[in-house]
Amino acid sequence: MKDVPVLLPIELGLAVILERDTPLDALVSKNGLPLAELPPGARVGTGSLRRSSQLLQIRPDLEIVPLRGNINTRLRKMETENLEAVILAGAGLRRMGWDHRITELISPDLLLPAMGQGAIGLETRKNHPELQHLLFELDHEETHLALDAERAFVRTLEGGCQVPIGAYATLDDQGGLILRGLVASLDGKTVYRKEKHGPAIDGPRVGRELAEDILSMGAGRILQEIYNPPDS
Repeated sequence: MKDVPVLLPIELGLAVILERDTPLDALVSKNGLPLAELPPGARVGTGSLRRSSQLLQIRPDLEIVPLRGNINTRLRKMETENLEAVILAGAGLRRMGWDHRITELISPDLLLPAMGQGAIGLETRKNHPELQHLLFELDHEETHLALDAERAFVRTLEGGCQVPIGAYATLDDQGGLILRGLVASLDGKTVYRKEKHGPAIDGPRVGRELAEDILSMGAGRILQEIYNPPDS
């Protein structure tokens, strides 16, 4: 779900969201070292601005190497491009049966996940209620409520999967929702991070309000520079 646009065609909707796998980012390192123990100046590969900006905030000494391609290609580049480690979605590695390749699932306190990361959704036409009814039993309510909040946060920021925005919602046993959001500069030197609580059923409102809070902190300037760079 992290790559699904937050604005869908008006005739389409997300009928079902399956139970979420881990939303966390995974470090796969060549020598089995966790993030905190990578040597100074280590070359770390990632294709995500969200990951690279947060990595640079934590470890400004790292050299971030842009990566493209599928999971196999990215793992192979650890050798061909002399990388100390790569960062991938933990859920993707687990679905491939490669849990053993994961050196560390990185805490969201360090790397806030992308909106919808680890979740799979089923998109249908809104005028097919029979199909939606058939699929309903597959829906995982807790995941759906969490993603409603995350997607509302990113939608309000007018962001997408290629912008340094993080969003991660969790639910408690009393029906409450905790949404954490983040906007970071590309160099990791400026990071706006905040969380907001509210009823899980009001996730979209919580998402909108958290986005407005972060914009009021100054995140709008970062987004403006990314969407409209000075030399564009």
